[in-house]
Amino acid sequence: MKLFFAIILIATSSALGFGQEAELRFDKKVHKFPDTEEGITLIHEFSFQNNGDAPLVFKDYKVTCPCTKVKFPSKPVLPGEKGTLEVTFDTKGKSYYQDRIIEIFSNSKKGTEKLRIKVFVK
Repeated sequence: MKLFFAIILIATSSALGFGQEAELRFDKKVHKFPDTEEGITLIHEFSFQNNGDAPLVFKDYKVTCPCTKVKFPSKPVLPGEKGTLEVTFDTKGKSYYQDRIIEIFSNSKKGTEKLRIKVFVK
């Protein structure tokens, strides 16, 4: 009988553990920089919160231009915690209207999120 209850307890605990997921929520997903002279490196921090019930881990990002870089938090973001992603955009060799979409990959419920930066380079 004790074995039966032990098995039920383990099965219930395991089932609850599988349902835990991180949930990534950004305050804003789009940032427009003021008009900028060519050659300047622009930096913006996107604020987010983990609204899930498991630690949030950033895996990678994808952009179409190597002029855009993302810096992730070095540690997992615990449930309920807030944090920032730092995005840098090098305007060297760029001109006119620039619009970059950054695809963020994480262990969140959705798996991917898209951020966007815009700037007019003079």
